[in-house]
Amino acid sequence: MDDHQTPVRIIVKKKRGHGGHHGGAWKVAYADFVTAMMALFIVLWIVGQSEAVKQAVSAYFKDPGVFESGRGGSVLQGSTGSAPNPTTDVSSEIERLKVEAKKLEAEIRSNPEFDKFRDKIEIAVTKEGLRIELLENSNGLFFDVGSAKLKPETVKLLKLIAVEVGHLKNKVMIEGYTDARPYVHPDYTNWELSADRANAARRILEQSGVGKDQIVQVRGFADRNLKHPDKPLDFGNRRVSILVATTEPRPSDAITPAAPAVTPQKETVAPAAPAVAPKIETK
Repeated sequence: MDDHQTPVRIIVKKKRGHGGHHGGAWKVAYADFVTAMMALFIVLWIVGQSEAVKQAVSAYFKDPGVFESGRGGSVLQGSTGSAPNPTTDVSSEIERLKVEAKKLEAEIRSNPEFDKFRDKIEIAVTKEGLRIELLENSNGLFFDVGSAKLKPETVKLLKLIAVEVGHLKNKVMIEGYTDARPYVHPDYTNWELSADRANAARRILEQSGVGKDQIVQVRGFADRNLKHPDKPLDFGNRRVSILVATTEPRPSDAITPAAPAVTPQKETVAPAAPAVAPKIETK
C-alpha cells in the first residue's frame, strides 16, 4: 500500500429512538406558551386596577427592595387602594336626597289640604340623611290631643311621604317625642305615648309604599331629646321624626321588640297605639 494513500474512514451511525414526538423540543415551546399567557393575564389585571395600584406595581419593578419586610406596604393596596371612598359615596347620596327633599316640599305645597301644616313640617338633609319632622301645636295638629290617634289629614300627609320615601329604598327610622309635661297615669306615660305615635306613623308608611324591610327603627324618646331644650314645655317638642338614612344603620340600632307598660328609664317601642289614651294631660 502506498504510504501517501489517504486512509479509509469508516463512520458508524447509531440510530437513536425519539423521546416522544420530536424529542423534548415541545416542552420548551409549551413553557414559552404558558409564560406568554401568564404575562398576558398579568397585563390584563393591571389594566383593570386603579391608578394607585398601577403606580405601586411600577414602583415595585423599579425598586423591589422598597417592598421588602413590609417597608412599602402592599402592592395591591398602594397608597389608597382600590376600595371605594365612603366620603364620596355619602356626599353623592346627600346630593340625591336634597333633590328628593325639594320634590317632597313641592308636593306638599301643591296640595291645599296641607296648608295648615306648612309651618309645622320641617324637611332637612344632613349627613344622617333626609329628616322629615311633624311638629305638634297646642291644639293637636297631627294627633288627637293626648292620644296616638292620627288626624285624617295626617294620614293623607303620611301617605304622600310614603310614596316618595318608598321608591328611594333607603333605610328608614321613625322616632316619637313629647314635651316635658308629665302624663299623669300610672300605666301610660310619655314613653308609651311617644313610642305609640311613632308606631302609628310606621303603620301608615308601611301600608302606603314604604317596604317593611326599609324600616329598621321605631323608637320613643319621651322628653329625653327636646327640640327646644331651653323651653321644655314648648309644644314644638312634641313631634314625630322620619329619617331616611344615608348609610346602613348599625346592627345594634335595629328595631327592638315591643315592651309592656314600662317605667320611664329608657326609650320603649310599643306595637300599637290605643284608640284613645286616657285624657288626663293634654299632649
